[in-house]
Amino acid sequence: MDMQLPGPIAAYFEADRSRNVDAVAKCFNEDAAVNDERQVHAGREAIRRWKAEASSKFSYTVEPVAIGMEGDRTVVTGRVVGNFPGSPVDLRYFFVMRGEKIAELEIAP
Repeated sequence: MDMQLPGPIAAYFEADRSRNVDAVAKCFNEDAAVNDERQVHAGREAIRRWKAEASSKFSYTVEPVAIGMEGDRTVVTGRVVGNFPGSPVDLRYFFVMRGEKIAELEIAP
């Protein structure tokens, strides 16, 4: 589906698609946090490590299929397909922006 994602969010999904963990990390503020699978990864370097580990564990693709707002959070629903248990699955990505970077990301079913 072709949808208009905000620049930093589009950059996040593009960097993830190309498996560029450094580019993923650069989408975030230095003090940003990611909450994924009930684990919080705080700081840009921890986010880079989180993405590197996730990318090495499984092969997957994420296709954004919907976008909306919940308060100050941009919510993107992504169809995730890969070689992990339960594939495919729709996950919700809750983004909080600060300036032109991502300040917070929560990924939830």
